[in-house]
Amino acid sequence: MHAPTARPVAFLLNVAHAIDHMFLLIFATAVGAIAADFGFADWESLMPYGVGAFLLFGLGSLPAGRLGDLWGRRQMMLLFFFGMGASLLLVALTRNAWQLAGALTLMGAFSSIYHPVGIPMLVRGAPRPGLAIGINGLAGNLGVALAAVTSGFLVQYVGWRAAFVVPAFLSIACGVVFARIAPHELAPPAHGARTPAAHGGPPLGRIFAVMTIAACASSLLFNLTTNGNGQLLRERLAGIVDDPALLGTLLACVYVVASFAQVAIGLLIDRYPMRRVYLAVVALQAPLFIAAADAKGWTLFALQIAFMIVIFGAIPFTDAMIVRYVDDSHRSRVSGMRLTVSLGVSSLAVWALGPLVKAGGFRVLLLTMAATAACTLVAVLFLPRPADVTASAPPGSPRAAD
Repeated sequence: MHAPTARPVAFLLNVAHAIDHMFLLIFATAVGAIAADFGFADWESLMPYGVGAFLLFGLGSLPAGRLGDLWGRRQMMLLFFFGMGASLLLVALTRNAWQLAGALTLMGAFSSIYHPVGIPMLVRGAPRPGLAIGINGLAGNLGVALAAVTSGFLVQYVGWRAAFVVPAFLSIACGVVFARIAPHELAPPAHGARTPAAHGGPPLGRIFAVMTIAACASSLLFNLTTNGNGQLLRERLAGIVDDPALLGTLLACVYVVASFAQVAIGLLIDRYPMRRVYLAVVALQAPLFIAAADAKGWTLFALQIAFMIVIFGAIPFTDAMIVRYVDDSHRSRVSGMRLTVSLGVSSLAVWALGPLVKAGGFRVLLLTMAATAACTLVAVLFLPRPADVTASAPPGSPRAAD
Protein backbone atom coordinates (compact mmCIF):
# COMPACT_ATOMS: atom_id res chain seq x y z
CA MET A 1 0.00 0.00 0.00
CA HIS A 2 1.12 3.55 -0.66
CA ALA A 3 1.54 5.90 2.26
CA PRO A 4 -1.36 8.32 2.80
CA THR A 5 -0.90 11.87 1.55
CA ALA A 6 0.59 14.15 4.23
CA ARG A 7 -2.01 16.39 5.87
CA PRO A 8 -0.57 19.78 4.78
CA VAL A 9 -0.36 18.56 1.19
CA ALA A 10 -3.87 17.08 1.42
CA PHE A 11 -5.11 20.43 2.74
CA LEU A 12 -3.62 22.27 -0.25
CA LEU A 13 -5.09 19.70 -2.63
CA ASN A 14 -8.51 20.40 -1.13
CA VAL A 15 -7.90 24.15 -1.41
CA ALA A 16 -7.00 23.56 -5.06
CA HIS A 17 -10.39 21.92 -5.59
CA ALA A 18 -12.06 25.00 -4.13
CA ILE A 19 -9.98 27.22 -6.41
CA ASP A 20 -10.88 25.12 -9.45
CA HIS A 21 -14.63 25.46 -8.99
CA MET A 22 -14.50 29.01 -7.70
CA PHE A 23 -12.55 30.30 -10.71
CA LEU A 24 -14.83 28.58 -13.22
CA LEU A 25 -17.89 30.29 -11.75
CA ILE A 26 -16.63 33.85 -11.22
CA PHE A 27 -17.73 34.69 -14.76
CA ALA A 28 -21.25 33.36 -14.13
CA THR A 29 -21.52 35.53 -11.01
CA ALA A 30 -20.11 38.66 -12.63
CA VAL A 31 -21.67 38.20 -16.09
CA GLY A 32 -24.29 40.91 -15.59
CA ALA A 33 -21.70 43.57 -14.75
CA ILE A 34 -19.36 42.44 -17.55
CA ALA A 35 -22.21 42.48 -20.08
CA ALA A 36 -23.08 46.06 -19.13
CA ASP A 37 -19.42 47.12 -19.35
CA PHE A 38 -18.99 45.55 -22.78
CA GLY A 39 -22.21 47.07 -24.13
CA PHE A 40 -24.43 43.97 -24.21
CA ALA A 41 -28.17 44.44 -23.76
CA ASP A 42 -28.53 41.46 -21.39
CA TRP A 43 -26.44 38.81 -19.60
CA GLU A 44 -27.91 35.97 -21.67
CA SER A 45 -26.20 37.30 -24.79
CA LEU A 46 -22.74 37.27 -23.17
CA MET A 47 -23.09 33.88 -21.47
CA PRO A 48 -22.14 31.76 -24.54
CA TYR A 49 -18.71 33.43 -24.62
CA GLY A 50 -17.83 31.43 -21.50
CA VAL A 51 -18.35 28.05 -23.13
CA GLY A 52 -14.66 27.72 -24.07
CA ALA A 53 -13.64 27.51 -20.41
CA PHE A 54 -15.93 24.56 -19.77
CA LEU A 55 -15.11 22.90 -23.08
CA LEU A 56 -11.38 22.95 -22.27
CA PHE A 57 -12.16 21.97 -18.67
CA GLY A 58 -13.40 18.71 -20.15
CA LEU A 59 -11.21 18.18 -23.22
CA GLY A 60 -8.03 19.11 -21.37
CA SER A 61 -8.61 16.37 -18.80
CA LEU A 62 -7.35 13.66 -21.16
CA PRO A 63 -3.84 15.07 -21.73
CA ALA A 64 -3.73 16.30 -18.12
CA GLY A 65 -4.48 12.82 -16.81
CA ARG A 66 -1.89 11.25 -19.10
CA LEU A 67 0.76 13.74 -18.01
CA GLY A 68 -0.19 13.20 -14.36
CA ASP A 69 0.52 9.46 -14.63
CA LEU A 70 3.56 9.62 -16.93
CA TRP A 71 5.25 12.89 -15.92
CA GLY A 72 4.19 13.34 -12.30
CA ARG A 73 1.28 14.70 -10.30
CA ARG A 74 3.32 17.17 -8.26
CA GLN A 75 4.57 18.96 -11.38
CA MET A 76 1.07 19.07 -12.84
CA MET A 77 -0.38 20.58 -9.66
CA LEU A 78 2.25 23.34 -9.75
CA LEU A 79 1.22 24.04 -13.35
CA PHE A 80 -2.38 24.18 -12.14
CA PHE A 81 -1.80 26.75 -9.36
CA PHE A 82 0.37 29.12 -11.39
CA GLY A 83 -1.58 28.69 -14.63
CA MET A 84 -4.92 29.44 -12.98
CA GLY A 85 -3.55 32.58 -11.37
CA ALA A 86 -1.96 33.87 -14.58
CA SER A 87 -5.05 33.19 -16.71
CA LEU A 88 -7.35 34.99 -14.27
CA LEU A 89 -5.12 38.05 -14.38
CA LEU A 90 -5.42 37.90 -18.16
CA VAL A 91 -9.24 37.81 -17.89
CA ALA A 92 -9.13 41.00 -15.82
CA LEU A 93 -7.23 42.76 -18.61
CA THR A 94 -9.75 42.00 -21.38
CA ARG A 95 -11.60 44.79 -23.17
CA ASN A 96 -14.19 43.00 -25.31
CA ALA A 97 -16.17 39.78 -25.46
CA TRP A 98 -13.80 37.85 -27.75
CA GLN A 99 -10.76 38.70 -25.63
CA LEU A 100 -12.77 37.55 -22.63
CA ALA A 101 -13.68 34.30 -24.38
CA GLY A 102 -10.02 33.61 -25.20
CA ALA A 103 -8.82 34.29 -21.65
CA LEU A 104 -11.59 32.18 -20.13
CA THR A 105 -10.74 29.33 -22.51
CA LEU A 106 -7.10 29.46 -21.39
CA MET A 107 -8.26 29.32 -17.79
CA GLY A 108 -10.37 26.28 -18.67
CA ALA A 109 -7.27 24.51 -20.00
CA PHE A 110 -5.46 24.97 -16.68
CA SER A 111 -8.57 24.11 -14.67
CA SER A 112 -8.74 20.73 -16.44
CA ILE A 113 -5.64 19.61 -14.55
CA TYR A 114 -7.15 19.30 -11.10
CA HIS A 115 -9.70 16.48 -11.25
CA PRO A 116 -7.64 13.82 -13.07
CA VAL A 117 -4.48 14.74 -11.13
CA GLY A 118 -5.33 16.24 -7.75
CA ILE A 119 -7.96 13.72 -6.65
CA PRO A 120 -5.86 10.60 -7.47
CA MET A 121 -2.95 12.28 -5.65
CA LEU A 122 -5.20 12.89 -2.64
CA VAL A 123 -6.72 9.39 -2.33
CA ARG A 124 -3.51 7.46 -2.99
CA GLY A 125 -3.13 5.25 0.07
CA ALA A 126 -6.15 6.79 1.85
CA PRO A 127 -7.49 4.36 4.50
CA ARG A 128 -11.02 5.77 4.10
CA PRO A 129 -11.28 6.90 0.46
CA GLY A 130 -14.99 7.70 0.68
CA LEU A 131 -14.42 10.21 3.47
CA ALA A 132 -11.39 11.69 1.68
CA ILE A 133 -13.48 12.15 -1.49
CA GLY A 134 -16.37 13.59 0.52
CA ILE A 135 -14.19 16.20 2.24
CA ASN A 136 -12.59 17.03 -1.09
CA GLY A 137 -16.03 17.48 -2.61
CA LEU A 138 -17.00 19.76 0.29
CA ALA A 139 -13.94 21.89 -0.44
CA GLY A 140 -14.81 22.09 -4.13
CA ASN A 141 -18.34 23.20 -3.48
CA LEU A 142 -17.25 25.70 -0.87
CA GLY A 143 -15.33 27.17 -3.79
CA VAL A 144 -18.64 27.44 -5.62
CA ALA A 145 -20.03 29.30 -2.60
CA LEU A 146 -16.99 31.58 -2.47
CA ALA A 147 -17.49 32.46 -6.12
CA ALA A 148 -21.00 33.62 -5.33
CA VAL A 149 -20.29 35.67 -2.23
CA THR A 150 -16.83 37.13 -2.93
CA SER A 151 -17.59 37.93 -6.55
CA GLY A 152 -20.89 39.52 -5.54
CA PHE A 153 -19.20 41.85 -3.07
CA LEU A 154 -16.19 42.63 -5.26
CA VAL A 155 -18.37 43.38 -8.29
CA GLN A 156 -20.62 45.69 -6.28
CA TYR A 157 -17.97 47.57 -4.30
CA VAL A 158 -14.77 47.38 -6.40
CA GLY A 159 -15.67 46.27 -9.92
CA TRP A 160 -15.86 43.06 -11.90
CA ARG A 161 -12.14 43.03 -12.72
CA ALA A 162 -11.27 42.83 -9.03
CA ALA A 163 -13.41 39.68 -8.81
CA PHE A 164 -10.77 38.00 -11.01
CA VAL A 165 -7.60 39.70 -9.72
CA VAL A 166 -8.00 38.88 -6.00
CA PRO A 167 -8.49 35.11 -6.47
CA ALA A 168 -5.61 35.06 -9.01
CA PHE A 169 -3.11 36.08 -6.35
CA LEU A 170 -4.59 33.49 -3.97
CA SER A 171 -3.85 30.73 -6.48
CA ILE A 172 -0.30 31.94 -7.08
CA ALA A 173 0.35 32.06 -3.33
CA CYS A 174 -0.94 28.50 -2.93
CA GLY A 175 1.39 27.40 -5.73
CA VAL A 176 4.38 28.86 -3.89
CA VAL A 177 3.45 27.02 -0.68
CA PHE A 178 2.75 23.76 -2.54
CA ALA A 179 6.17 23.91 -4.19
CA ARG A 180 7.78 24.16 -0.75
CA ILE A 181 5.88 21.42 1.10
CA ALA A 182 4.88 18.81 -1.50
CA PRO A 183 7.53 16.07 -1.64
CA HIS A 184 9.11 15.19 -4.95
CA GLU A 185 7.87 11.93 -6.44
CA LEU A 186 10.42 9.14 -6.60
CA ALA A 187 8.82 7.97 -9.85
CA PRO A 188 5.73 8.87 -11.90
CA PRO A 189 2.61 6.91 -10.86
CA ALA A 190 2.68 4.88 -14.09
CA HIS A 191 5.96 3.30 -12.91
CA GLY A 192 4.80 2.60 -9.35
CA ALA A 193 3.56 -0.55 -7.65
CA ARG A 194 0.07 -1.87 -8.35
CA THR A 195 -2.68 -1.35 -5.78
CA PRO A 196 -5.38 -3.71 -4.45
CA ALA A 197 -8.05 -1.78 -6.36
CA ALA A 198 -6.71 -3.28 -9.56
CA HIS A 199 -7.79 -6.82 -8.65
CA GLY A 200 -11.27 -8.29 -8.78
CA GLY A 201 -14.56 -6.61 -9.55
CA PRO A 202 -16.62 -6.35 -12.73
CA PRO A 203 -15.02 -5.55 -16.13
CA LEU A 204 -13.49 -2.08 -16.28
CA GLY A 205 -15.27 -1.37 -19.58
CA ARG A 206 -18.67 -1.75 -17.92
CA ILE A 207 -17.72 0.44 -14.98
CA PHE A 208 -16.24 3.08 -17.30
CA ALA A 209 -19.41 3.15 -19.42
CA VAL A 210 -21.69 3.53 -16.39
CA MET A 211 -19.57 6.19 -14.71
CA THR A 212 -19.21 8.16 -17.94
CA ILE A 213 -22.93 8.19 -18.79
CA ALA A 214 -23.88 9.06 -15.21
CA ALA A 215 -21.15 11.68 -15.03
CA CYS A 216 -22.32 13.32 -18.28
CA ALA A 217 -25.83 13.76 -16.86
CA SER A 218 -24.55 14.85 -13.45
CA SER A 219 -22.12 17.34 -14.97
CA LEU A 220 -24.90 18.83 -17.10
CA LEU A 221 -26.97 19.36 -13.95
CA PHE A 222 -24.00 20.82 -12.11
CA ASN A 223 -23.17 23.29 -14.89
CA LEU A 224 -26.78 24.31 -15.51
CA THR A 225 -27.44 24.98 -11.84
CA THR A 226 -24.17 26.57 -10.75
CA ASN A 227 -24.12 28.85 -13.80
CA GLY A 228 -27.83 29.64 -13.67
CA ASN A 229 -28.67 29.71 -9.96
CA GLY A 230 -27.65 33.32 -9.50
CA GLN A 231 -29.99 34.60 -12.19
CA LEU A 232 -32.72 32.16 -11.09
CA LEU A 233 -32.55 33.57 -7.58
CA ARG A 234 -32.53 37.12 -8.90
CA GLU A 235 -35.67 36.49 -10.96
CA ARG A 236 -37.68 34.48 -8.42
CA LEU A 237 -36.81 36.74 -5.45
CA ALA A 238 -37.48 39.99 -7.35
CA GLY A 239 -39.23 42.46 -5.08
CA ILE A 240 -38.18 40.48 -1.99
CA VAL A 241 -34.38 40.71 -2.27
CA ASP A 242 -32.83 42.96 -4.92
CA ASP A 243 -29.41 43.82 -3.48
CA PRO A 244 -26.67 42.00 -5.51
CA ALA A 245 -24.42 41.44 -2.50
CA LEU A 246 -27.28 39.99 -0.45
CA LEU A 247 -28.32 37.76 -3.34
CA GLY A 248 -24.73 36.53 -3.58
CA THR A 249 -24.74 35.79 0.14
CA LEU A 250 -28.00 33.83 -0.12
CA LEU A 251 -26.60 31.83 -3.01
CA ALA A 252 -23.43 31.16 -1.04
CA CYS A 253 -25.60 29.84 1.81
CA VAL A 254 -27.26 27.45 -0.64
CA TYR A 255 -23.90 26.08 -1.70
CA VAL A 256 -22.44 25.87 1.82
CA VAL A 257 -25.42 23.90 3.14
CA ALA A 258 -25.49 21.64 0.08
CA SER A 259 -21.73 21.07 0.20
CA PHE A 260 -21.89 19.14 3.45
CA ALA A 261 -23.90 16.48 1.64
CA GLN A 262 -20.66 15.26 0.10
CA VAL A 263 -19.10 14.51 3.48
CA ALA A 264 -22.20 12.55 4.48
CA ILE A 265 -22.15 10.67 1.17
CA GLY A 266 -18.45 9.92 1.61
CA LEU A 267 -19.14 8.34 5.00
CA LEU A 268 -22.01 6.31 3.52
CA ILE A 269 -19.82 5.11 0.64
CA ASP A 270 -17.30 3.78 3.16
CA ARG A 271 -20.04 1.86 4.98
CA TYR A 272 -22.79 0.78 2.58
CA PRO A 273 -23.00 -0.62 -0.98
CA MET A 274 -22.34 2.19 -3.44
CA ARG A 275 -25.17 1.27 -5.82
CA ARG A 276 -27.87 1.58 -3.16
CA VAL A 277 -26.66 4.95 -1.89
CA TYR A 278 -26.25 6.33 -5.42
CA LEU A 279 -29.76 5.26 -6.46
CA ALA A 280 -31.26 6.87 -3.36
CA VAL A 281 -29.57 10.19 -4.11
CA VAL A 282 -30.37 10.47 -7.83
CA ALA A 283 -33.98 9.31 -7.35
CA LEU A 284 -34.67 12.57 -5.48
CA GLN A 285 -33.38 14.90 -8.20
CA ALA A 286 -36.18 14.92 -10.79
CA PRO A 287 -39.06 15.45 -8.29
CA LEU A 288 -37.24 18.43 -6.76
CA PHE A 289 -36.63 20.06 -10.16
CA ILE A 290 -40.29 19.60 -11.09
CA ALA A 291 -41.39 21.16 -7.80
CA ALA A 292 -39.04 24.12 -8.33
CA ALA A 293 -40.22 24.78 -11.90
CA ASP A 294 -43.11 27.00 -10.78
CA ALA A 295 -41.92 27.96 -7.29
CA LYS A 296 -41.17 31.55 -6.32
CA GLY A 297 -39.92 33.52 -3.35
CA TRP A 298 -38.65 31.69 -0.29
CA THR A 299 -40.26 28.44 -1.44
CA LEU A 300 -37.95 28.49 -4.45
CA PHE A 301 -35.01 29.27 -2.17
CA ALA A 302 -35.78 26.22 0.01
CA LEU A 303 -36.17 23.99 -3.05
CA GLN A 304 -32.92 25.36 -4.45
CA ILE A 305 -31.13 24.21 -1.31
CA ALA A 306 -32.78 20.79 -1.62
CA PHE A 307 -31.93 20.16 -5.26
CA MET A 308 -28.36 21.39 -4.79
CA ILE A 309 -27.95 18.91 -1.90
CA VAL A 310 -28.77 15.98 -4.19
CA ILE A 311 -26.71 17.39 -7.09
CA PHE A 312 -23.65 17.85 -4.90
CA GLY A 313 -24.39 14.57 -3.16
CA ALA A 314 -24.08 12.69 -6.46
CA ILE A 315 -20.61 14.01 -7.23
CA PRO A 316 -18.40 11.70 -5.09
CA PHE A 317 -19.62 8.47 -6.70
CA THR A 318 -17.60 8.56 -9.92
CA ASP A 319 -14.36 9.23 -8.06
CA ALA A 320 -15.23 6.47 -5.59
CA MET A 321 -15.70 4.04 -8.49
CA ILE A 322 -12.28 4.95 -9.84
CA VAL A 323 -10.67 4.36 -6.44
CA ARG A 324 -12.42 1.01 -6.10
CA TYR A 325 -11.91 -0.44 -9.58
CA VAL A 326 -8.88 1.31 -11.15
CA ASP A 327 -5.21 0.78 -10.27
CA ASP A 328 -3.37 3.90 -9.07
CA SER A 329 -0.78 3.58 -11.85
CA HIS A 330 -3.36 4.69 -14.42
CA ARG A 331 -6.11 6.37 -12.38
CA SER A 332 -5.29 9.80 -13.78
CA ARG A 333 -5.63 8.54 -17.35
CA VAL A 334 -8.93 6.75 -16.71
CA SER A 335 -10.22 9.79 -14.82
CA GLY A 336 -9.04 12.03 -17.66
CA MET A 337 -10.86 9.94 -20.28
CA ARG A 338 -14.08 9.98 -18.25
CA LEU A 339 -13.82 13.71 -17.61
CA THR A 340 -13.05 14.50 -21.24
CA VAL A 341 -16.32 12.91 -22.30
CA SER A 342 -18.55 14.05 -19.44
CA LEU A 343 -17.24 17.60 -19.07
CA GLY A 344 -16.94 18.05 -22.81
CA VAL A 345 -20.61 17.17 -23.15
CA SER A 346 -21.63 19.24 -20.15
CA SER A 347 -19.81 22.32 -21.46
CA LEU A 348 -22.71 22.60 -23.89
CA ALA A 349 -24.82 23.57 -20.88
CA VAL A 350 -22.94 26.85 -20.54
CA TRP A 351 -23.45 27.61 -24.23
CA ALA A 352 -27.15 26.66 -24.13
CA LEU A 353 -28.06 28.20 -20.77
CA GLY A 354 -28.56 31.79 -21.91
CA PRO A 355 -30.49 30.99 -25.11
CA LEU A 356 -32.60 28.34 -23.33
CA VAL A 357 -33.65 30.70 -20.54
CA LYS A 358 -34.21 33.52 -23.02
CA ALA A 359 -36.51 31.33 -25.12
CA GLY A 360 -38.45 29.43 -22.48
CA GLY A 361 -37.62 30.87 -19.07
CA PHE A 362 -36.36 29.07 -16.00
CA ARG A 363 -39.42 26.80 -15.93
CA VAL A 364 -38.29 25.09 -19.14
CA LEU A 365 -34.74 24.91 -17.82
CA LEU A 366 -35.81 23.19 -14.60
CA LEU A 367 -38.01 20.69 -16.43
CA THR A 368 -35.10 19.95 -18.78
CA MET A 369 -32.94 19.25 -15.74
CA ALA A 370 -35.61 16.88 -14.40
CA ALA A 371 -35.39 14.85 -17.62
CA THR A 372 -31.59 14.84 -17.36
CA ALA A 373 -31.80 13.56 -13.78
CA ALA A 374 -33.96 10.67 -14.98
CA CYS A 375 -31.15 9.67 -17.38
CA THR A 376 -28.72 9.56 -14.45
CA LEU A 377 -31.06 7.21 -12.59
CA VAL A 378 -31.22 4.83 -15.55
CA ALA A 379 -27.42 4.74 -15.86
CA VAL A 380 -26.91 3.98 -12.17
CA LEU A 381 -29.20 0.95 -12.43
CA PHE A 382 -26.45 -0.74 -14.45
CA LEU A 383 -23.91 -0.59 -11.62
CA PRO A 384 -22.97 -4.00 -10.18
CA ARG A 385 -25.29 -5.25 -7.46
CA PRO A 386 -23.76 -5.64 -3.97
CA ALA A 387 -23.79 -9.45 -4.18
CA ASP A 388 -21.86 -9.38 -7.47
CA VAL A 389 -19.17 -7.09 -6.09
CA THR A 390 -18.83 -8.96 -2.79
CA ALA A 391 -18.21 -12.20 -4.68
CA SER A 392 -15.43 -10.70 -6.81
CA ALA A 393 -13.80 -8.28 -4.35
CA PRO A 394 -10.34 -9.11 -2.99
CA PRO A 395 -10.09 -10.14 0.68
CA GLY A 396 -9.97 -7.17 2.99
CA SER A 397 -11.38 -4.66 0.51
CA PRO A 398 -13.90 -2.27 2.12
CA ARG A 399 -17.60 -2.90 1.79
CA ALA A 400 -17.84 0.73 0.73
CA ALA A 401 -16.46 -0.06 -2.63
CA ASP A 402 -19.50 -2.19 -3.51
